[in-house]
Amino acid sequence: MAKRDGFENHIDFVDTRVQISPPPQMKNSQILVSGAIVFKEYRRKKLFLVIKHNEEGKWEIPKITVRRGESSVRASLRMLGEQAGMNARVLEEAGRTTGVLTVNGKTIPQKTYYYLIIHKAGGEVLGFTDFEWLEYGKASNKLELKREQDMLKSANKVLKKWEREKKS
Repeated sequence: MAKRDGFENHIDFVDTRVQISPPPQMKNSQILVSGAIVFKEYRRKKLFLVIKHNEEGKWEIPKITVRRGESSVRASLRMLGEQAGMNARVLEEAGRTTGVLTVNGKTIPQKTYYYLIIHKAGGEVLGFTDFEWLEYGKASNKLELKREQDMLKSANKVLKKWEREKKS
C-alpha cells in the first residue's frame, strides 16, 4: 500500500523469508539495498532489464546489498559492472521501499532505493541465472512482486519526464 510521508514513491512491505545467517552489512541495524532499473534503447524502443537470481527464483529488478561505507548509487553501478559487464549511468532515483526481514527470528528493518539507470555499453550478463530485455509492458507483467511493478512504473514516469526535459 502506498504511504504518503513526503516521498511520492514510498511503499511499505514485509518480507517473511527466513535466512540462515544475518546479511553481511547493516547500517544502524538496518539493511540497505540498491535496486537498478536499467533500460536501453534498441531499434527506437526502450527495453528494461529483468533478472532471475536462481532457477526457482522470481523475475525481478536487479538488486544488491549496499556495503558498509558505500552509497546505494555506487552499489548499483558496482553490481551492473561485476555481474552484467555493463557501463551504465544513473539518471535519477525512481523510488524507495521500506520493510522488515525476519532473520533467525529477529526482525530487521530494510530500506531499498531504486534508481533509473541507462545502459551505456557492454552487457555480457553472466552474474544472473537468467535475464531478459523487455519493453515496459512486458517487463511489468514479468515482475511477480507488486512493489517491483510499482517501482518500474515510477521509473518509466521518471524516464518520460527526463526525456521531455532533455528535448527542451
